[in-house]
Amino acid sequence: MEQEANPWKTTRITQAYENEWIRLEHHDVIKPNGEPGIYGKVHFKNTAIAILPIDSDGNTYLVGQYRYTIDAYSWELPEGGCQNEAAIDAAKRELKEETGLIASKWTLLGENYLSNSVTDERAIMYIAEDLRMSAAEPEETELLQIKKIPIQEAIQMALHGEIKDILTITTLLTYALKVPGLHLS
Repeated sequence: MEQEANPWKTTRITQAYENEWIRLEHHDVIKPNGEPGIYGKVHFKNTAIAILPIDSDGNTYLVGQYRYTIDAYSWELPEGGCQNEAAIDAAKRELKEETGLIASKWTLLGENYLSNSVTDERAIMYIAEDLRMSAAEPEETELLQIKKIPIQEAIQMALHGEIKDILTITTLLTYALKVPGLHLS
């Protein structure tokens, strides 16, 4: 596929807000139609990481927690952020922190952008296998529940709207489409 030229021209960028995780920017631009305009951008300092742990019996592990931003409880795959380390190292760290699981086999499942109309947040998805259990080490902001369920049940939860976290949904459905014998219904 041929790469298209960028039809946008940035004339000025101002920083509106910044913290440890994000930077909010105001961009003055020339739009693709040639007219002046504005664009707001949320720059994520971390790369999002999702881990699909699969045990020898075909089960996966979901993490349940209350999400402040949406004011709701959410079931998700183990997830986290990667800033100053290799993505695979962040995935290993997050899996152990959130579930206590340690995997000896890792497979890159894919990469994507989570909301590319207003953010540059990139995500990397991994499959973790050959699991063994150790003690979980959640962060101080995490009050987590762990749910061990068959992978097919987790896929069904994603398909039927019981899981709303887009990175979890994308990871589960990418896995389902790549593995022969799994059904999406």
